[in-house]
Amino acid sequence: MRAELDRLEEEIRGCRICIDEPRGRRLPHEPRPVVWPSTTATILIAGQAPGTKVHLSGIPFTDASGDRLRSWLGVSRDEFYDRENFAIVPMGFCFPGQDARGADLPPRPECAPAWQSRLMRLMPQIELVLPVGLHAQGWHMGPRRAGSLTDTVRDWSNGLASSNAPKVLPLPHPSWRNTSWLKRNPWFETDLLPALRSEVRGRLKSRSGKTILLQAS
Repeated sequence: MRAELDRLEEEIRGCRICIDEPRGRRLPHEPRPVVWPSTTATILIAGQAPGTKVHLSGIPFTDASGDRLRSWLGVSRDEFYDRENFAIVPMGFCFPGQDARGADLPPRPECAPAWQSRLMRLMPQIELVLPVGLHAQGWHMGPRRAGSLTDTVRDWSNGLASSNAPKVLPLPHPSWRNTSWLKRNPWFETDLLPALRSEVRGRLKSRSGKTILLQAS
């Protein structure tokens, strides 16, 4: 399984479908796919698509959004970037560009249909999926998504209580653009985040067989 996943990751890193076979407008720059699959991690972070800083670094969540996400999870940078702990597979692997207002465009439409099912098939050990934003929630939750992002995230406890595997705990995007959303929805911090950290902590413990000291938020 590891060798097959390594081959698939290498194939993804050479992907050019958004240039050679685009659905609509071509990607406005050279592709640089960013994806961190794993055959051992039990937690999958399913993001949207890389931003400008991640496009330059080639490492997922190397920006302010990543700092906020790590705070939500209650983990250090070293723990976060350990593929024994987390797989990181966004809906779009390349920075999609920006609109006229300077906001990042949605993930490229070619990407998820080409790669997501193949990747998930090679990561059967995943126990918990954290879909970040509407695009990831739509793919990983399907009809279980409650509708709007707010309704879907507010319904988080049903995803954890479900008998379906893997469990799914939806999150808003950790972008600082969503600070006003967080202020309007205080239950996210008071109710969801403690449950999220408990789920993460339990899986890191069970993987290592010992207690891992997690950063406080």
